Amino acid sequence: MVKKQDTVFVVNETISLLDFLMAKMGGMSRTSVKQLLTQRRVTVAGAVQPRGDYTVMKGDRVVVSSGRGNTTLTHPKLSVLYEDEHLIVVYKRPGLLTMPTRPESSETTALSILRAYVRRENRRNSVFVVHRLDRETSGVLVFARSQALQEYMRTYWRQLVTERTYIALVEGVLPQKEGTITSWLTEDKRNAMVYSSPTDNGGQQAITHYKTLRCSEDGQWSLVELHLETGRTNQIRVHMQSLGHPVVGDRKYGFGNEYSPIDRLCLHAKVLAFIHPATEKKVRFEAPVPKEFNRVLM
Repeated sequence: MVKKQDTVFVVNETISLLDFLMAKMGGMSRTSVKQLLTQRRVTVAGAVQPRGDYTVMKGDRVVVSSGRGNTTLTHPKLSVLYEDEHLIVVYKRPGLLTMPTRPESSETTALSILRAYVRRENRRNSVFVVHRLDRETSGVLVFARSQALQEYMRTYWRQLVTERTYIALVEGVLPQKEGTITSWLTEDKRNAMVYSSPTDNGGQQAITHYKTLRCSEDGQWSLVELHLETGRTNQIRVHMQSLGHPVVGDRKYGFGNEYSPIDRLCLHAKVLAFIHPATEKKVRFEAPVPKEFNRVLM
């Protein structure tokens, strides 16, 4: 939300954000302009933009806040990829729950970290979970900044999402380098398990497209790219188990072999693209594949 004392500019030509601000900020030094960016006091088209090399386009609205912006989020297991007045997109590292498993839990989660982060600016601010990643799954995760937007995105999630790409380290070498897995998944909430059937058994249809990227020389591990056509609970983990090549370190859907060379479930949410619910423009976010995935194959 723009405050009366904020400074608003409209971009007239394609230019780097730093150069644009240098031309507009009335003789401020380059160092001072960079401080505006690092203090998160500059937004472009409603999104905080801390990078001076970001390219602004003709028609973009640049707002420079009069007060100090949010302190940059610093946490070993969570970093901000993008934020605006509607959404926060983060990179979650393994070992962190998306949200508490019990309401009374005091465990640190992505949700609790982000709520503390947004409340530094205003105690009434909050964030709301749109979707989840398992504790040991790393990658892109989205939160809404209002409950109404959370409900909208959850209701229309399948229509909003245009791309979901995961990277997994799996056991062995797949017989086919690429292919599609289609099955029907049923969830047993009592045992907290999901089961796959190759035929329609009344469950939810799940479709996963996969492609092998690399294999270890001894054939023990394979790095696989997976594109979700549907997004069911534990879909990738169940589908890889059904192929006989479970995700490395999967204690739930493996075959009793709990060993992981990097001591984690080797699953990573690399890309998430969706239609922004407020701007109606496609946005795409990518989290780098953990380096240890590739090191295992060497």
